[in-house]
Amino acid sequence: MVDLSEYLPILIFLGIALALSAIFVFLPMGVSRLTGTHNPTADKLTEYECGFPAFEDPRSQFDVRFYLVAILFIIFDLEAAFLFPWAVSLDLTGWPGWITMMVFLGELAIGLAYAWKKGALDWE
Repeated sequence: MVDLSEYLPILIFLGIALALSAIFVFLPMGVSRLTGTHNPTADKLTEYECGFPAFEDPRSQFDVRFYLVAILFIIFDLEAAFLFPWAVSLDLTGWPGWITMMVFLGELAIGLAYAWKKGALDWE
């Protein structure tokens, strides 16, 4: 016979997680309805992605700067993702790890300076 009492903490954890998830989803919607901030208009209900309306001619031209900003965001987001494990393991890697990370950060700084000089970060 299987002892199901060992699964009770897991079921309690799942119940708490489900309750917190429901609170985080439905409480802001309820508060916005009660406070009167729920005011949908046609402009608020339209789809808006990538800086241009979603339902237009698929052959229309759009600005490439959206992709450039997205790529720059991914590059510098990955930089932060590499910095955390490096900082935790710095005592194991020592000076070679520190020098390697400084070279990496230097390359990113040069890339940022280049993008800035070329006007990739300017928005009109």
